[in-house]
Amino acid sequence: MKYGFVIFITLLGCGFSLAAVGQTNVSPKAPSPLEQTLMDAEQGFVEAAKKGDVPFFKRTLTDDFSFVAFDGQLYQRQDMLDQFGQGGLNLQPYDMKVVMAADAVAIVTYDVVLRVPAAEDQGPPPRYQHFSTVWVKQDDAWKMKFQQMTASHWGDW
Repeated sequence: MKYGFVIFITLLGCGFSLAAVGQTNVSPKAPSPLEQTLMDAEQGFVEAAKKGDVPFFKRTLTDDFSFVAFDGQLYQRQDMLDQFGQGGLNLQPYDMKVVMAADAVAIVTYDVVLRVPAAEDQGPPPRYQHFSTVWVKQDDAWKMKFQQMTASHWGDW
């Protein structure tokens, strides 16, 4: 009986050791130069939205750019210029990832904490959102072709 208890404790200790090894954090791989270029381009969008940098949007959006806002409505290029060209958005992106869709097409996807004051007669937009942007390479430059903003947590305003 005494040996059975010792064997049980030894096996239990080994099980915890293996569980701890399985839980070690693996450091994320560094982004490739192309992925870093696209994440920098997306960060440029975030900064332009904060400042209302209309020249950035005019230079970066494709002529046929469209986007789906958190309200589910489809908007066009001019709507982006009108809405984001005013500045004042406090976008805090995190967990950015790049998915290559083709040689000259990529999707940058990430989560955002959005802090804006409530608009007249309506509350603020959802604070936690998920953004996905389709980037296409035209000539030597990456341009925004499409973006979708999706509310992540309704009611967390």
